[in-house]
Amino acid sequence: MLLSYTSCASSDEHFVEAINEQDSLPTLSSTGISTLVSDSGVIRYKLVTEKWDIYTKTNPSKWEFIKGLYIEQFDETMHVTASIQADTAYFYDQNKLWELRGRVFVRNREGTTFRTKVLFWDQSTREFYSHENMLVVTPDRELRGTEFRSNEQMTNYTVSNPKGYFPVSDTEQNEEY
Repeated sequence: MLLSYTSCASSDEHFVEAINEQDSLPTLSSTGISTLVSDSGVIRYKLVTEKWDIYTKTNPSKWEFIKGLYIEQFDETMHVTASIQADTAYFYDQNKLWELRGRVFVRNREGTTFRTKVLFWDQSTREFYSHENMLVVTPDRELRGTEFRSNEQMTNYTVSNPKGYFPVSDTEQNEEY
């Protein structure tokens, strides 16, 4: 009996490496942000978020907007030309990639709106893309589909597996089918 007790009380201890706080804590954390972004002295964007965390010790470094993000783009006369809204957003600095998640809503200069659950904005290639369902609404049609890809202005886009509503007037119909 004593022999079995000593075998259970082995001195082999297993240790796990300590968690480095720099890996899990943001370098900079801000709340209640509303800021303007300029290019060559001209205001181009307005960014609004409840919480903005910047992680520089992670690989890749990233910005995190876990409580939502709203961005407006301005023209030279300070009129809003486009907007982006998402429940959560991430920006990966190394490859200039935005990941927008949740209820993602985009409005382009032409007034066309785009809705999806996940949207990526690759600033290196200057394009948007998504592998999720996408709803595109213009004044005269609705289009649903998957595998969305667009230029950065969201004016030249493709949607795979399209389904939609396209009104056709009597004058546009061809009598010969």
